[in-house]
Amino acid sequence: MTALPEIYETRVAEGTLTRDPAQEAALPEFERIRAALAEPVKKSLFRKAPEPPKGLYIWGGVGRGKSMLMDLFVESLSVPARRVHFHAFMQESHALIHAARQRGVEDPIKPVAKSVSDAVRVLAFDEMQITDITDAMIVGRLFEQLFAAGVVVVTTSNRVPDDLYKDGLNRQIFLPFIDMLKDNMVMFELASPTDYRQGQLTGAQVYFTPSDAAAKAEIDRIWQELTDGHQESLTLFVQGRELELPRFHNGVARAKFYDLCGKMLGPADYLALADAVRVLIIEDIPRLSRSNFNEARRFVTLIDALYEARVRVIASAAAQPEMLYVEGAGTFEFERTASRLREMQAEGWGDS
Repeated sequence: MTALPEIYETRVAEGTLTRDPAQEAALPEFERIRAALAEPVKKSLFRKAPEPPKGLYIWGGVGRGKSMLMDLFVESLSVPARRVHFHAFMQESHALIHAARQRGVEDPIKPVAKSVSDAVRVLAFDEMQITDITDAMIVGRLFEQLFAAGVVVVTTSNRVPDDLYKDGLNRQIFLPFIDMLKDNMVMFELASPTDYRQGQLTGAQVYFTPSDAAAKAEIDRIWQELTDGHQESLTLFVQGRELELPRFHNGVARAKFYDLCGKMLGPADYLALADAVRVLIIEDIPRLSRSNFNEARRFVTLIDALYEARVRVIASAAAQPEMLYVEGAGTFEFERTASRLREMQAEGWGDS
């Protein structure tokens, strides 16, 4: 397989990447892992399997290119790997652990860790963050078993490791996990001064009306720029329900209005969504009235959750925010939603 610095140079030469010294400084760490995993494993009765290379925890501000480097790294690997958003992995793990408990398994984390280690040699996570106590309670034992099985973990994060689960409930129980990460992974700060994701949206129109073919074409263009054409699905498990985002990549999600507000979803679902994404594209927001009051009420709750989490919203709608809901109960309350939609269109929204 091609070395990662060579892949990076090729993309720069093609014009699909802009050379960034901070990104280039991170390449040797990714290449260290790729090269070690590319070495053939010689097995014998008398020879121990070689120790896996240390993983990588690469952290820095939003939009610095961490996820892009991760994509290049996974592309360069010659061993089985899984690229997955950290939030999705933890939600999936909770569901599998619950299923194992239902079967009466004494240690339900063990079969979950084994199923992962049997399938891959590399776990590549996007956006490691711990905000939920249920994640904090299992992540230590889960990762302990993954590391013991030789799985190499590479992850991006917006937080320095010592700030994971900061101010969380019973955080002292979580602290050994941070020490485990430091023992098994190299810590690297991607200190680029340039926020490429924000640059892609700086000065750009992010609210389109009417919701017609021209609006869809513009949103398609923005989606392509933000995701480089990659996409996977993200399923959030919330209080026994599933919220599926079929179009998702690197913290950017895209969904239709009725996928988010036409189903029996509530505040917990929207809080989980706001926690999992940094940019949300909402398409085909209709005019709202007493005839679709439940959808309107859910939309208000959704925008509140996105606003508080400072998620960047891109939308296509039947009308401007102030004209979306003009008759029926709740028009006064919707004025705040319209105001927030306006504020969320401002340049720089979501930076802080």
